[in-house]
Amino acid sequence: MSLTDKKLVKAFYTSNFYENPEEVKTYLHPEAELYWNSSAGFNKMNFSDVLKMSSDMSKTFESLRAEISHLLYDKNEVTIRLTYHIKTVENPEEEIPMAHFIAIWEIKDGKMFKGYQISQAADETPENLSSFLSTNF
Repeated sequence: MSLTDKKLVKAFYTSNFYENPEEVKTYLHPEAELYWNSSAGFNKMNFSDVLKMSSDMSKTFESLRAEISHLLYDKNEVTIRLTYHIKTVENPEEEIPMAHFIAIWEIKDGKMFKGYQISQAADETPENLSSFLSTNF
């Protein structure tokens, strides 16, 4: 079961949810909650909030690519560490690192139910990005 849960979380973060907000329904439980600490502050989001955020992202990003360094499973929780790289609508030719994320998700009924996520603006420090070079999941 843990392999399925890991695949679920990985599939969400690597999906095109930002292009198709309806895709969020494939991964998130209808009663999902996300507790998100970012460089902009704390935000508690429910399922509808995540759908709206996905819709807003589609207006800004030309592409969004996740580079995963860690994907761990314990009991019914999956932890993921990744960096998102983006191409913006304004500059579709250049891909830049956007943010580093760590999230812990409780899985319920085969969907992501309760998430605790931390993010901060990305940088291109070699030590920060080097952990992503040789990891495959």
